[in-house]
Amino acid sequence: MKGILNAEAFIAQFKQQASAPNIEQMLAVQAIIDDVKANGDQALAQYTEHFDGQTLDKVKVTPEQLKASWDALDTDLQDALKLTKARIEQYEHRILYQDNLDEELSYVYRPLARVGLYVPGGTALYPSSVLMTLVPALVAGVKEIVVTTPVFTDTSITFAALYLCGVTDHVYRIGGAQAIAALAYGTETIPAVDKICGPGNAFVAMAKRLVFGDVGIDSIAGPSEILLYVDETAPLDAIVYDVFAQAEHDANARTFVLSESADLLERLSVRIQELLPEQVRSEIIAASVANNHYQVVDTRENLLNAVNFIAAEHVSVQHAEQDDIVLNINYAGAVFKGVYSMEAIGDYIAGPSHVLPTNRNARYSHGLNSNDFRTSHAIINLSPKTFKEVAVAAERIAAAEGLYCHERSIAIRREEP
Repeated sequence: MKGILNAEAFIAQFKQQASAPNIEQMLAVQAIIDDVKANGDQALAQYTEHFDGQTLDKVKVTPEQLKASWDALDTDLQDALKLTKARIEQYEHRILYQDNLDEELSYVYRPLARVGLYVPGGTALYPSSVLMTLVPALVAGVKEIVVTTPVFTDTSITFAALYLCGVTDHVYRIGGAQAIAALAYGTETIPAVDKICGPGNAFVAMAKRLVFGDVGIDSIAGPSEILLYVDETAPLDAIVYDVFAQAEHDANARTFVLSESADLLERLSVRIQELLPEQVRSEIIAASVANNHYQVVDTRENLLNAVNFIAAEHVSVQHAEQDDIVLNINYAGAVFKGVYSMEAIGDYIAGPSHVLPTNRNARYSHGLNSNDFRTSHAIINLSPKTFKEVAVAAERIAAAEGLYCHERSIAIRREEP
């Protein structure tokens, strides 16, 4: 575990950690993408056998398999997934942009035609990620959703979540960079999409980076991260488990704890070491805490500067003055305010999507929501009166730019009798 730093030292240390792209990985992924573009389903089959050890008889998952997966769940879990879906739907409908209609200048929103969803399928399965990605797309009005996932069993909780969302026509047993290539460019079996969403490993992230521009993407996800701004009013063990909850994702997951009390951070460090051996995923947590756990003590002003510099995926504020602190947070994937709004509840059932920007990307981007599955455009319909009021000014600007046909296109209409 790293020692306790002040805000200035922490920021200076953190600035040095920016990593350059892995060129070797980039070239390997580009080769996979090019192969899938050229050879379609044949390339998908070869990569699936090579990377996943699976010979594909049928790439497509049938509606019957999806339904059987749902039916195999106990009713309590079904009810939990239904409640989560309902809460996400309610939230996404509430934030959905509405058309702004006017006689002369309007702005309208339209859903994307076809969206691709990548669902991881390794040692852990995440039906919550299915709901957090799919439901916003459905609320936005997307009609066709194509799913790829490296799940090779006949039934799966991933399939169950897809069935709950009504996505049964285009579900395919393909993973890795090859799946991203298939979604981006299409194959004989898998249709090309307009936008690709969903988390994955480093090769999936690299593939999304490389196909961006030919298709849209949600984000390029890095290791998960949480920043906790706490004081003595927060239960110490609860904070420990907030750290553990993030650290158990993988050894690269990052945790930050900021406080105005050095004593609190010292006690937290001790308690982390006391409770760590009891955890089921203790080896992963230990690796994460050893290499990617930061504790910062300083004044309120300096800590807020650190919060906004980090621009963390999750920011949890559990503090007697949390109202004031939250109002001064400018950059975060999502902010969790108070002891009962821990980040773990946001991962599952709070409502907003848990697909959030990492690696300081919250400085210029936001968490996935229904509006990300829509395009928008202006409708311009000037009246003759408005045209006459603005035409000369437009002509002067066009002439200043040297675009004389622009100028004449406007002037010829102004000169009409």
